[in-house]
Amino acid sequence: MTQIEEQLTKYLTDAHSIEEQALVQMRMAPRIAGDPELAQIFRGHLAETEDHERRIRDRLESHAASPSAVKGIMMKAGGIGFALFAKSQPDTPGKLTAHAYSYEHLELASYELLARVADRAGDVETAEAARAIRDQEHAMAERLAGAFDRAAEASLRDKGSSDSGADVVRYLADAHAIEAQAVQLLEKAPKMAGDPELERLYREHLEETREQQRRVDERLQALGGSPSKLKDAAMRLGALNWGMFFQAHPDTPGKLAAFAYAFEHLEIAGYELLKRVATRAGDAQTATLAESIAAEERAAAEKIAAAWDLAVDASLREQAVGAAGSG
Repeated sequence: MTQIEEQLTKYLTDAHSIEEQALVQMRMAPRIAGDPELAQIFRGHLAETEDHERRIRDRLESHAASPSAVKGIMMKAGGIGFALFAKSQPDTPGKLTAHAYSYEHLELASYELLARVADRAGDVETAEAARAIRDQEHAMAERLAGAFDRAAEASLRDKGSSDSGADVVRYLADAHAIEAQAVQLLEKAPKMAGDPELERLYREHLEETREQQRRVDERLQALGGSPSKLKDAAMRLGALNWGMFFQAHPDTPGKLAAFAYAFEHLEIAGYELLKRVATRAGDAQTATLAESIAAEERAAAEKIAAAWDLAVDASLREQAVGAAGSG
């Protein structure tokens, strides 16, 4: 087996592990969705996810490989933890939808990378499978985006909220905590980027993210609120753990780009929900802020997506891997 084929097998193994976590999430999500239409979206994607897992397992077997039992166990545990986290929140439907939207983009990014590695290995069937699955993950993400209104309404209904102003403050505090994690991730990202252009993208977005956090903090204070020290600390700890995870993997540039792309979409979803909660409360200023920052996060995600080839090349370069047929 050549070096590029070994790398392709690793990417397939990672994709299979991600699908195993997705299966756990899709099986649990309908029970905690809090809205019949949201529940149906998750049920519909379960059948697709089962097919994705089967197709990737078949591609692994075509390379005389099998799924990683250790990675599978870890990812399944992560899927259960994801669902339990969402269920523990007072606004479960919103948190569930936001994190599922982000996870679909993690899958999408993983298949973008897998397709490119398959191209370099000359494996046409795997490249075609990766792109077909990528398209279905994108379609699922679009369905979730179309349900942000329902998710926000279901969250507020579940909470039995009667103080819309307090709801806005809580969602702003959540946004501040997510930005705290983004800042910490982006502070570490340039050192792990593996490519000058990727490094530049992360540095630029770090400055933008600090400004976003400042604007959210300013709006919180204007409403008489303040950041949650507990939430901010928890999110920063999460960023530290992710940094250690990336540094432990030899294909850091690719994994980092995929996670950064997914995290941008977690932020997008958070701001989309904040915009709806603020609009419901008649808070046009917060709604405008949320819409503005969401647009910035989309632009940052698009820049990362435009650099998939750079991320793959950087990952393979760190492994001293050439094209198909190289030893």
